[in-house]
Amino acid sequence: MSTSRLEQARRLLAVAQTGLAYGKDKFDIQRFEEIAAIAHAQMAELIGDTTAEDVARIFMPEAGYANPKLDVRAAVFSDNKILLVREMSDGLWTLPGGWADVGASPAQCAAREVLEEAGYVVRITRFLKLIDMLLHPHPVMPFHIWKLVFEGEITAQARPDGIETDGVAFFAEDALPPLSLGRILPEQIARLFALHRNGQVEFD
Repeated sequence: MSTSRLEQARRLLAVAQTGLAYGKDKFDIQRFEEIAAIAHAQMAELIGDTTAEDVARIFMPEAGYANPKLDVRAAVFSDNKILLVREMSDGLWTLPGGWADVGASPAQCAAREVLEEAGYVVRITRFLKLIDMLLHPHPVMPFHIWKLVFEGEITAQARPDGIETDGVAFFAEDALPPLSLGRILPEQIARLFALHRNGQVEFD
């Protein structure tokens, strides 16, 4: 698969989305709609197992100036192990987290996700790593995503809400479970352990 072709389709769709947000002339609007349809078809072909209509539905809520989406995660360490949760959607493990919410800071979002998905109250202590997912070998996805990872310290235990995850556990660096590779990669977990130990911050 050509990553450059997928990136071209993402860029076409970003141009179309921004044009539809700010365009005034009805003929320009039609042209941007056509560009969007072409980009949807290209993405469907490159991703596989989907249709242009499916891709269009994924992007339907997207409006305004096109920006990368923000995925906020928390890295919580205890006894040289890292906290992971098992996603119901694929049965695989990842850091607790999800899309950033309007009305809350990234750190607040990360702490809330740990509470909801893992059942721990945490205090966010520092920013740890920014991951531009286009620069890492994640499975192909339509969105351009920036992942913000914060380090958290457990202050209390509660109960997970059980809506998106059905497993919670701490894992050693050399004994990780099967990971949800669309969300986190083994080498990224390794870097988080290293950053936790040396007190550094890293960004792409």
